[in-house]
Amino acid sequence: MRLLITFVGGLGHLAPLLPVARAARDAGHEVAIAGSGGLVPRIEEAGFAAFATSPRPHHDQTPTSRARDPLEVMDARSTEVEFAENFADRGARRMAGAVPDVIAGFHPDLVLRDETDLGTTIAAERADVPVATHVVLASGLLVRPELVAPRLDVVRAEHGLPADPGLTRLTSGLVLSDVAPGFRSPDAPLQVEPLHYRSAAVSDARQHEGRPSIYVTLGTIFNKGSGDLFDRLLTGLRDLDADVLLTIGRELDPADLGAQPPHVRVERFVPQGDVLPTVDLVVSHAGSGSLMAALAHGLPSLLLPLGAD
Repeated sequence: MRLLITFVGGLGHLAPLLPVARAARDAGHEVAIAGSGGLVPRIEEAGFAAFATSPRPHHDQTPTSRARDPLEVMDARSTEVEFAENFADRGARRMAGAVPDVIAGFHPDLVLRDETDLGTTIAAERADVPVATHVVLASGLLVRPELVAPRLDVVRAEHGLPADPGLTRLTSGLVLSDVAPGFRSPDAPLQVEPLHYRSAAVSDARQHEGRPSIYVTLGTIFNKGSGDLFDRLLTGLRDLDADVLLTIGRELDPADLGAQPPHVRVERFVPQGDVLPTVDLVVSHAGSGSLMAALAHGLPSLLLPLGAD
């Protein structure tokens, strides 16, 4: 089988798809991944053929220094509106326009799309290719039909497709979920029962002894829009009698945060699977991936929600 995996957005949308891509490849299927141009190197590093659906700078991982202005206050409604504008309008239009050429060139038997990749459903529908969906929003509350459907119907009309006010085309096929089955909000039901799986084994054996250890992350998107939050977190944590590991993302420079005491370590990236078995507490932005992984390891979390789901 030829499997095309698609995502719209940054590394937080690509990363959850990679275990499925590897499993499909190991089972003997031919796998390609299409998504943000700036993440093409990351796709290729993972060993997959990559198709860019946006110019290379989009979600580029090149390190840079950023101004750290005071953190903006977000509210749920503005986040929902922002999602509709970004994913049901601009993102959907970009993917609906780019993916047809990828389908024509790769000839997939199945397309597996990231849950927020709304435009690929349009491209696959026009090409009459079956579509499966991979859940990336743990609680599912970000996709508000009354905000998303009108914008997405405009893009559907641009491609000669009828309106879909109930968003039924988004989950018309198989749905895969690496999220705990009971975590999805009852206010965001899926139209089909997901096939739940666990992407990685979690050991019951703790690998950590000695003084307490804290892992701090703001994910791969909100780290860049977090203003001065990293500074404030370090101010609050550096005086604790604990070892602190803070990861800021590949695009930011640890040197921007200044010198830290010996028990505080600032890194761009450390594999989360290597860190979680060794710590006692996770401080995070409450992102789906970070929160689900902390729960899977039985770790308490201090949550600093910054938006999204």
